[in-house]
Amino acid sequence: MSVFTILYRNVKWRFHNSFTIVITILQPILWLVLYSAVARQTMKNTGIENYTAFILPGLVVLVSFSTCSSSGIMNYMMKSDGSFYRVLIAPIKRSSIVLGQLLEAVLCTFLEVGIMGCVSLLFHVRLAAGITGIFLILILVFLTAFFMAGLAYGISLILPNEVMYETVMNAIVLPVFFLSTALFPADGISGILKIAININPFTHVINILRDLILYGTVNTNSTVFVFMLFILMGSISFIWALHGLKKELSL
Repeated sequence: MSVFTILYRNVKWRFHNSFTIVITILQPILWLVLYSAVARQTMKNTGIENYTAFILPGLVVLVSFSTCSSSGIMNYMMKSDGSFYRVLIAPIKRSSIVLGQLLEAVLCTFLEVGIMGCVSLLFHVRLAAGITGIFLILILVFLTAFFMAGLAYGISLILPNEVMYETVMNAIVLPVFFLSTALFPADGISGILKIAININPFTHVINILRDLILYGTVNTNSTVFVFMLFILMGSISFIWALHGLKKELSL
């Protein structure tokens, strides 16, 4: 029950500070509306019929990055008002605190992905996936957000202030986002960039989401591999965040 208590507390904080939702959804919406409109003019010869639909999967991942990064900022704000330490000394399992924090970021990610999905309908984006495909999309979004939330939470526990935290998160998020297939097809890329894009796990998440959204189909082997990979990555990020919280308690 303590997990849901922490989750409810964090959700309540999030909506009390609703500007965090607005800020984290604003950048992906601008990419969706402005960048797709501009880039569409230069992508006509690539065979991409609806460029907005093409970049939507990458922006779903970007929303996850932004929302989960903001949960780390929440951590600093709770430290400044003392609520972080009140929870820390409460008779609650440390794992429940971490899990409640991570699940709040996941729920907020789903909210913002839903908003962006509604906006994309205005640009003639239509979901080709059926019920099974939608279920796979939800699982992928959950696994991606859970991993990023654990990573962000763990980083927020070891860095002393928000400035350093935002600098480090940008140094992680921006290269990962741009060295993927979020904004362009990787067919014409070669050399080191090709290797970097292919070893980026988020490239494969984006590709699966794109196949589901545009065509309603996926490669079963690659989908199972990505699921297992992100389950492993999410478990590692959770354990790392839990270790950071326990270390915080010992200081």
